[in-house]
Amino acid sequence: MKTSTIPETAPAWYVLDADGQSLGRMAAKVAHVLRGKHKAQFSPHQMCGDEVIIINAAKIDVDTRKLLQKLHFSYSGHFGSVRSQTLRERMGKTPERVLEDAVKGMLPKNRLRQRMLKRLHVFAGSEHPHAAQKPMPFPSSPSI
Repeated sequence: MKTSTIPETAPAWYVLDADGQSLGRMAAKVAHVLRGKHKAQFSPHQMCGDEVIIINAAKIDVDTRKLLQKLHFSYSGHFGSVRSQTLRERMGKTPERVLEDAVKGMLPKNRLRQRMLKRLHVFAGSEHPHAAQKPMPFPSSPSI
């Protein structure tokens, strides 16, 4: 079976304000745009997604019960080195990583995932250094 190859175009830049938005719903929308499924020329084996800038990651809306009960584990491979943190602790230290991990879990587990994640830029505050790229507001169409 022969697959078609679509020539890569320059990605568009979108900016998304995370203030008051649900973590999972927003991560699903961002993963959709990073993958490129919102475009007519989508191809699953090529990079056709766009760049996404997320601002105000520290102000994301998460259920208080989930903040206390959801645990994140890290393991270095050595005996007894499993570390756990609640979501509240992670949001207090690095809210950017919480969003990055949520989006990472919603992308396909293949060779393109790391390249797609490089197009995600998350900032805890409202300032970002990508003004020169002239980012557009994040698309809020029903298909995304």
